[in-house]
Amino acid sequence: MTHARQHSIRVVAHRGASEEAPEHTLAAYVKAIEDGADALECDVRLTADGHLVCVHDRRVNRTSNGRGAVSALELADLAALDFGSWKDRYESPDWGDPEYTSVLTLERLLELVADAGRPVGLAIETKHPTRWAGQVEERLVRQLRRFGLADPATPEESAVRIMSFSARSLHRVAAAVPTVPTVYLTQFVSPRLRDGRLPAGSRIAGPSIRILRSNPTFVERAHRAGHEVHVWTVDDPDDVDLCVRLGVDAIITNRPRQVLSQLGRTPL
Repeated sequence: MTHARQHSIRVVAHRGASEEAPEHTLAAYVKAIEDGADALECDVRLTADGHLVCVHDRRVNRTSNGRGAVSALELADLAALDFGSWKDRYESPDWGDPEYTSVLTLERLLELVADAGRPVGLAIETKHPTRWAGQVEERLVRQLRRFGLADPATPEESAVRIMSFSARSLHRVAAAVPTVPTVYLTQFVSPRLRDGRLPAGSRIAGPSIRILRSNPTFVERAHRAGHEVHVWTVDDPDDVDLCVRLGVDAIITNRPRQVLSQLGRTPL
């Protein structure tokens, strides 16, 4: 492995610096920026009253003190919940301002990135299946346009990646904003995609680390087909080394500071 290769790999903070702070909270994303992450990963879902919020699960039960499906709750309902205390319920850390552990809207995350003081990318995952069908993508594109992120001159100039396990979702995004790169996420290698090809509308391969462990030639095949490879979720040092050896383009991790250190990059 070469020093240059290590330094060329982008480090993406999965749900923020989510090993240390509650996932998808402002606290987690502020920490990830402080740690020096190149980009922030988030999941988005649509509330009952049409707001995009950063929540992974279909229901809020695991990551808050409330219950119910995100799609059945309004933003005011979600704002009344605590999304922080579950993380260290025995230690009950003080996260400071309640805003840091309240539900995080995509709009607030975009504001954070705009005010970061340095370039910070975004990897936004649309969650599926959803009762809102194409409305998630429609609202997402609208938000990106508001922040001037929807129409880069070329994919290389884009600060945003849209990710999904749904090829249909990525096709919708590609049709609306052709120069915003799309990442096709996969847990297993489909036989029809083993040669490195991706579904129409997808630009970047997004395999799980499990795929690389069992199919290490996947990265070479994807690169040969003209696609970057962004791997999730990479926390173990041995898996980081594997990613470096295989030449992946981005590592998505819950531990951005530790991964940056392993790659020989001093956090900012």
